[in-house]
Amino acid sequence: MLKVDYLNVYYGESHVLHDVDMEISQGQIVCLLGRNGVGKTTLLKGIMGVLPARRGKVSFDNQEITPLLPNRRAKLGIGYVPQGREIFPYLSVHENLLVGLESRKDSLRTVPEEIFELFPVLKSMLGRKGGDLSGGQQQQLAIGRALAMGPKLLMLDEPTEGIQPSIILEIENVIQRIKERGNIAVLMVEQYLDFAWRIADYYYVMAKGSVVSHGSTKETDIEYVKEHITV
Repeated sequence: MLKVDYLNVYYGESHVLHDVDMEISQGQIVCLLGRNGVGKTTLLKGIMGVLPARRGKVSFDNQEITPLLPNRRAKLGIGYVPQGREIFPYLSVHENLLVGLESRKDSLRTVPEEIFELFPVLKSMLGRKGGDLSGGQQQQLAIGRALAMGPKLLMLDEPTEGIQPSIILEIENVIQRIKERGNIAVLMVEQYLDFAWRIADYYYVMAKGSVVSHGSTKETDIEYVKEHITV
């Protein structure tokens, strides 16, 4: 589904990503680990096209998408929930969800009912402004908005950051339900290692802008990761 080959991304003249390789299959849940500042968010932005590739390429569904702008990549089925959520604070919950429909290939113009099945709290808050929601509710709204576009790949940047434990469990449940459906892949930057290990099939560890380790979460002892990889 997603293939990243020798991706190099810069901020100005600062070389941030160095020859990054990554593959994600349909329905797979992948966690991206590493200390702060090693390039995890930059990698997501490079996949989304928010930051251009200086070298290397990104392919999605057997199509090279490296030259495409972010809106074109979204139309192909890549959903992105950035760190900080970036909902529209002065739009209502309903209006925020409708924004997600703009990237759909079909003509659907109503929020899919499955979004409210995954996040029931949103249905009771449709008229409230996004900025009036708690941090956990805003995270649910941001994920719901990305899912409303019907993505094939959902990228989540620190979905549990600053979120109360009860909401973390709800987000974990949503990702588990997505995983059970088997038609959406998830790439997740996550610092909460126990959370990541419970739901991810595969992991990549980054250091200094490069992938330094990767493997199956089922075949790798989490204690080894905790001891040898500072996240």
